[in-house]
Parts: sequence; structure tokens; C-alpha cells
Amino acid sequence: MASKESILMATLELASQNGLGAVTLSQIAKKVGIQKASLYSHFSSKDEIIDSLYEYLRTKAKCKVSSEQIDYGELVKGKTALEVLRYVVGSYQAMNEDSDMLQFYRFIESERPFHEEAAKIMVAETQKMILATKQLFYAMQVQHVMNFPNVDRAAFSFAMSVHSIIEYIEDKKTAGMDDDGKMMEDFLEEFCRMYGEK
Repeated sequence: MASKESILMATLELASQNGLGAVTLSQIAKKVGIQKASLYSHFSSKDEIIDSLYEYLRTKAKCKVSSEQIDYGELVKGKTALEVLRYVVGSYQAMNEDSDMLQFYRFIESERPFHEEAAKIMVAETQKMILATKQLFYAMQVQHVMNFPNVDRAAFSFAMSVHSIIEYIEDKKTAGMDDDGKMMEDFLEEFCRMYGEK
């Protein structure tokens, strides 16, 4: 009997080679060395496999960066706003640079305009990022590290900007272009100038 993990990793490999839309349950079963019917003892559909693959890879990549849940109140104590933001953005970048996670995002991002499940995964990832940023910013506001007129709006703007910069950096790498690493640092410094406690 194939394990859930072997099914998920076979799906990742097939989707990376052929695109998410081209992967069938029969191909997954063949890759793992089981009958197609045996897949249903683990998953009810291909969409469930893709959702599970996303959660599995994200959890695995997150554990590589940090094995414990972040306590934002503790994280903020005794640090400058720039130190905190560098840490959380660096951790998020490291998580997304995990080789399996990066491979997954490449085909998910390329297929999101025409594949509903891919678009749902990208929406879920963006929502997780925005929620985590809100939690961080509320902690920073309470600890008087930053001063936001509207925490929710600032968190949304920050998360979307970081997300876009990360995509831009990855696009430059894929295109074989050098990245001096200044764009993210410049953004974080400017953000701290705008919202840092005076």
C-alpha cells in the first residue's frame, strides 16, 4: 500500500513535468505503483491530492525554517521594527525557497489563470500571509514598535508588496538576471520610516 507522502510526491513530480492540468489519477497511481482504485483509500479526488500536496509542502518547508509556532509578542520584544520585519520576511522567503515548495509554486502560478484549484491555492497562500502579517502588526502596535493609523490596511499593503517583490526576484532569477537584493531591503527600510514609532 502506497503512503500518502509517496502519492503527494509523485503528483509533484508529474505536475512539474507535464503541468497540473495534464496529470491524471491513473498517471499518479502508475507512478506510485498501485491501482487507481487504491488512491481512493487516501484521497477522494485529484483536487484533494493537490490541496493536500500544498499543505504538506508548506508545513514541511515551514518546519525547516522554524520548528515552533511564532509568538509575535515575544518576537517583537527588544527589537527594532526593521529587525522584526527583516526576520519575518527572511523566514517567509526561506520557506518559499525550499526546493519542493518552489517547484510546486512554479506550476501552480503558471496555471492559476485557467485552473480553478491552482487559483484557490494561491488565494489561500495570500490569505495566510495577510493574516500572519496582521497578527504581527497588532503585536508591533501594542509593543509600540510601530504606529499604524489602520493596522489591517497596513498589513494588507505590506503583505501584497512583499509577495510582489518575492515574485519579481524569482522572475529575475528564472530569466537569468542578477538581483542585487536591494529592492526588498529598500522597501522594508521605507516601510519602517513611514510607520516606525517616532
